[in-house]
Amino acid sequence: MAKKRVVKDYDALPEEIIRQIKQKYPTGYADNLVSYNDKEGKKVSALPFETDDTYYLIRMTVMEAKRIVKDDDDFDDDGHLKEELAEVEVEVDDEFDGAGEDDDDLDDGQSDEDDHIIVTRRRDEEENDIADDTEY
Repeated sequence: MAKKRVVKDYDALPEEIIRQIKQKYPTGYADNLVSYNDKEGKKVSALPFETDDTYYLIRMTVMEAKRIVKDDDDFDDDGHLKEELAEVEVEVDDEFDGAGEDDDDLDDGQSDEDDHIIVTRRRDEEENDIADDTEY
């Protein structure tokens, strides 16, 4: 069974997922962002995160990633997860290469346009991002 794919803003994530993200990225998020062009050609950045049943892309810019860590009491002044909170040190590659991702192929081995990730940002009238639970 394929994993569910979800694109969300960090603030819209459940606390349990945020805790797991901190464990995976104990040295902060900014250096682990991936970027891609959305269907409108706009460059978008996100933090990849995977659970047993879901693959998340957590929308954030480099500035937002740094602000989140700076404002979080679980991180020290250097932007590292405090030792008492770091249960397991997890190595994270500098670059997400998509290895192991077979989602572009259907079971019949053919590619389908619906299989591609399409991420958009919803904004209100004042151009503020609107958090959502979009599944892709």
